Amino acid sequence: MIDTTDGSLPDGDDLRMRLDVEPDGIGVLTLCRPAKLNAWSWEASRQLGVMADRIRFDDRVRVVLLRAEGRAFCAGIDVGAPGGGIEGESGSARARGYYEGIRWAHERFAAFARLPQPVVAAVQGYCLGFGFELALMADVRIAAENAVFALPEAQLGVAVDAGGDLRIAREAGAGWAKYLALTGRRIDAGTAHRLNLLQQVVPLEELDKEARAVAAEIAANAPLAVQSVKRDVDAYADAGLDAALDRVAMSAALTLTSQDATEGFTAKAGRRPPRFRGA
Repeated sequence: MIDTTDGSLPDGDDLRMRLDVEPDGIGVLTLCRPAKLNAWSWEASRQLGVMADRIRFDDRVRVVLLRAEGRAFCAGIDVGAPGGGIEGESGSARARGYYEGIRWAHERFAAFARLPQPVVAAVQGYCLGFGFELALMADVRIAAENAVFALPEAQLGVAVDAGGDLRIAREAGAGWAKYLALTGRRIDAGTAHRLNLLQQVVPLEELDKEARAVAAEIAANAPLAVQSVKRDVDAYADAGLDAALDRVAMSAALTLTSQDATEGFTAKAGRRPPRFRGA
């Protein structure tokens, strides 16, 4: 994996996201690896946690605008990223390593999702796998008409590992969560809006302007009131989420160490249908 005790941010190509605090109280958090379609990794999870820690106590930031450079918001997991796999002397040791690794990642995601400042996500292009899950961690989601959403993990032989299916169940209902996670089907922005997974859909050329306008409206309101509203709504909406995420971590750990997962990723790389055996 990576050095989970490192609280620094790298320079150059290793930087996964950039924070710019604007005078109107908007903290713009930008996913900045467009050449990789902002694909996610353990290192990206670490950097998200570092950013969340920095934003949390920054009184200049009244609202966070989460956006991405390039033609995709986030196309899912970067399978070629360093530290992608977890080693172990046995299947049980590897499963334990993945379980603790995913629990660590969940803690980074929780630091972001539970920021006192509201988060407005602006989504364009591919928003797949973890990209979809990251967007669902935001408080308000605005998407361009060209946005495409999916949870394709089951097609690779692994469980959804960051709680995206749980958040879809919260917003759209258990049936839609199962439908999307069990099939891996892609849906367009209009469908996601009808399922209450988005608050607005706008033309691509208007995405940045509209997302910034919503963020500015929030930033102009009383910070203590805004943060209280977020905490109160989350306390109701996320009841039971912590226990469910622990189950998610175990399910992900067991599937990531399965033969089916190896077959799924191998088939994906070879551009052929996977042959799953349930092992």
